[in-house]
Order: sequence, then structure tokens, then C-alpha cells
Amino acid sequence: MNELQPIALERDDATADLVVTDGRVYCSNRREFLERDVAIVGDSIAALLEDAASVTGPETTVVSAADQYVLPGFIDAHTHADIQLTPERAAPSLLATGTTSVVTETSGLGLLFGSRGVETTLERTAERPLTTYLTLPPQWFVDTFEPARGDEEELEALAALLEHERVVGVGEIDWVHVVGRDVPLEALYERAREANARIVGHGAGCRGDALRAFATVVDNDHEAITADGVRERATNGIHVVGRCGTIRDDLGALVDALPDLDRGSVSLSTDGVWPTELEDGFGMHEVVRRAIDAGVPAADVIDAATRNTAEHFGLEGRGVVAPGAMADLVVVDDLETIAVDTVVSEGSIVVEDGAPTVEPRTDPYPDYVYDTVSVDLERERFTAPRDSVRSEDVRAMAVDQGLVTTETTVEPGTDTDTDLVGPAAERDALTATLIDRAPGTADRGFTGFLTGFGLERGAVATTGTWEVPGLLTVAADTDDAVVAAEHVASMGGGFAVARDGSVVADLAMPVGATAAEAPLPRVAEEFKILENALYELGTDIERPLLTLQTLTFLGVPTLKLTPSGYADVLDRSLVGLDLEE
Repeated sequence: MNELQPIALERDDATADLVVTDGRVYCSNRREFLERDVAIVGDSIAALLEDAASVTGPETTVVSAADQYVLPGFIDAHTHADIQLTPERAAPSLLATGTTSVVTETSGLGLLFGSRGVETTLERTAERPLTTYLTLPPQWFVDTFEPARGDEEELEALAALLEHERVVGVGEIDWVHVVGRDVPLEALYERAREANARIVGHGAGCRGDALRAFATVVDNDHEAITADGVRERATNGIHVVGRCGTIRDDLGALVDALPDLDRGSVSLSTDGVWPTELEDGFGMHEVVRRAIDAGVPAADVIDAATRNTAEHFGLEGRGVVAPGAMADLVVVDDLETIAVDTVVSEGSIVVEDGAPTVEPRTDPYPDYVYDTVSVDLERERFTAPRDSVRSEDVRAMAVDQGLVTTETTVEPGTDTDTDLVGPAAERDALTATLIDRAPGTADRGFTGFLTGFGLERGAVATTGTWEVPGLLTVAADTDDAVVAAEHVASMGGGFAVARDGSVVADLAMPVGATAAEAPLPRVAEEFKILENALYELGTDIERPLLTLQTLTFLGVPTLKLTPSGYADVLDRSLVGLDLEE
């Protein structure tokens, strides 16, 4: 007889460690709410009882859920918990939104250090109240625009991590890298399939025959932004992950398509919550609230935020309130506000009266993750040779909307003393420089041009570049680009805004040069200061820090930056400044 049976049998000498009483408990298998008490032993649910008084002893912790609803702990099906802010610093605030588990990319240390970075992320998130499941970084084996960084040894090291109980698959891959191409990445996918692990897709702009081909590679996708896009993914057997977070809110598309879908084939996610929104209290509870408010039945929404994700990724014991399941619970006031009152994670109370009761881990990371910005920052690197172009105008990226940058032309400025081309702010022709900072690779860099960003003076630099370990600057003034880049390097990574030779705003992100380890309120405030500094320098776009970071993001199939030139993503080719190229 296991340790849960005495509670289920209500034996005289059996007492639960914790009971949640008088609540309306969501039972996934019946898809309805029942008036039950939840009895917990250790980290597991022992029984759902009509009255837990018989198993409540003097040492039993009692949580009253009178007039409230008891739900499974929310599971974020797709996020980036290791960038912007370390996952440990973010965990208490995420728990306060009812999130007890996340499935996250390893887009910080994993992208930079591969298997070693994944191992460190696993260690840093172990034995924490927020259960963190990881996907492996596929970018090491992508060769579309740059040589693949991963070798056979790294492949074996990553594949071995698929045996870890908290590694659930291979992370998101842009469809342009795998559709219609033979790629080194396929070797990692074969190992993932052997381990029955999931492969995460990033299918922005993918449709028709390309999507059919993509569906032979990936298991889920979070990039549908229209109802037809949702339906097309479901038609091709792709598990649909709806999202609502800092990057995008695509819930409307999911809601419109949901009547045509199998409800069990849908999950919900944030795709990442930045420090500013996390400090404001945004999280999975708000995603759930908005979906219910849009008219989706509460049972469908709760399943998509819990059970469906657990089943898709094989998260054993998660996502349901049932005997034998992990005791991850969230008590909410009602199904209209989804106001979180109490959160139980693996049998322990981690949020009480809406406030987290746990503190973040704050000890330093291993030394190797710091001081990772070691690149040549000579002034010439932030300009381009005049003899590299054969006309007055040069190829440039234009800020469009969201993460999109389209191809256009600009007339750059000229430094007659050095015969270099640089920014011409009066014509909204800014330089955009990307320098490779990946360990063990050549110190490559490319300076292109950007219009539509709006800087009238100064410069901004960051190492928070998506999918590429890089140092990026956007500049109306070359000297300020050097100042901003040098300051970012001196901090070990992060953001800096410079004007007239001085730094006017910064944010240190020293963990792999992609994550801050300061307290959340401070990081959120510094994000706001950075954004305001850019507005003061002339930027008028809605989210300039997001635009900045995604200039390197090949997942949006337009014109993007690489260390070797512009990536014409749909054409899968590299092009330079010269329009005749």
C-alpha cells in the first residue's frame, strides 16, 4: 500500500500534510467543477474528499478556498525564461500569476555555450518551486547563413541531455532553416525522436506546401497570427500553442479558430514576459482571463493552460487535480478575474494572499558565464568602406511593424578623411552594426543601415540579440556607437544608450550577456529608463528595445542582420550594401 492510500481510505491514524478545503475543484476528466476538499501528502495529491476533516490533524496545514475555485497550476507552454532576467529572479513573480511550471527555450546560456550552458541552467533551476522544463538550443546546427557552430562532440553532449527528466525536446527552429534543405540539425532531431522528445517550431510566415513540409519536422508551433493560420497548423497535425505576452498577443486568432479544433490539441503560452510587464503582474493568469473573457468555455481554457501542455510535452503528474498527481494548485477568487489568492507548488504553499512566500536564488553563477563580450571595438567596425558600394544609395533595412524589417535603400553619410560611409541622421540613415561574440568563432562583423528607427542623435548598443550571440549597435553618431558598445562590454553585456560621448542610460545583463541578475523592480525600472532615453533621442516607434533585439531574428522572414551581411531570409541568401550585388 502506498503512502497515499491511507488518506484515500480515511483511516483513523491517517493525516494529510496539507488540505485545501471548501473550494470548487476543477476535475479535468469530468471537465466540471466539484465541491471537494483536496488532501495532499508530501508533493502529491492523495484524495479528493467531500470532507477532509477526517484526515486533518494538528500538524495539517489548512487552506480555506471557500467561495473560490481550485485549479491545476498553470503551465506556460512556450517561454524564454533565461533572457532579460535570470529565471531565479523571475520565479517568485511568475508563481504569483498562478504559474507553477514553464517550458522554456535555452536562449541565453544554451545559445552561447551549448550543452554546458544547458547544464548550468538545469542546475540553477533545480529544486525551485517553479518547475522549469528546458528545450535544447538548435541554433548550434543551423547553417543557412553562417557555418554551423556545433560539431559531433557537441551533438553527442546535447543528445545526452535528452535523457534528463526536465529536458523535454529541441527548441524552436525557424522554418527557413529546415524546409526543403538537408541540414546538420537533422542529426539532433533524429536523436530527439529516439528519445520521444518534442521538436518546437517557429513557423512565422510559413503556409501552404512549406507548412506541410514543416509539419514533418516539428510537433508544435506558436506563430499563428490569424485564425486561418491556426486552422492550417491543426490540419497538418501540429499542436497549436496560442500566445499572449510581451512579444505578441495572438489570442484573437486562436479564439476565432477554436470551434474548428480538437480542444486537446491546443495549449497556451506567453512566449516570454519582460521585466516591465512581470513587475506589473502580467502572467499566465491574465492569459487565462483574457481567453475566458473572449468567450471560450472555462474548461477549454483551463485545459489549454494545464492538462494539454502536460500531455503534449510528457510532463508526468502535472496539469490535473487528481489523486496521484503532483500537488500543483492555484486558488483563484472567481473565473472572471482569475485573481490568484493561493498557489501550491509540489505540496508547498508558495503564494499566500496573492503574494509570493519564497525568495529568489541570488548566489553568483559559475565564473565562465560572466565577461563574455570580448570583441574588437575599433571605430572603423561601426562604419563601412565606401569602395564596398558602387552607387550613392545602399541597401538598408526599414522598420515596418512589430518584428518586421523590410528592404529599402538609403543615402549614407561619408567621412571624407577616412573614405568610410556612416550614419546620416538628417536622412534617417542609421548604421546597424552586428559583431559576432560567440566563443571559438572568428571575430566577424557587418555594418548595414537602418531607417524608420528614428534616432536623431546618439546611439544604442546591446548584447541581447535574438538567436545570435552578438553585440549590436544602432547609431546616428559613430563616436557614440563606440561609447555605447564599450560600455556594454565593460558591464559584461546588457544595454547602453550614449549621447554626445557619454552614457545616459544602461542596464547590466552579465549572465551570458543576455540576462540581468538584479532585483526585478530595479531591472524593470532600468528598462523604462532605456526606452525613455531612446524617445528623447528621437525614436518614436512603439517598442524600440524589441525592434533593436530582433534585428538579428531570422524567425521573421524579412531582411535581417548577420555578422557576414544582410540575410535575405526568404531567399536564404546573404547580400551586402551594394545594390548591384
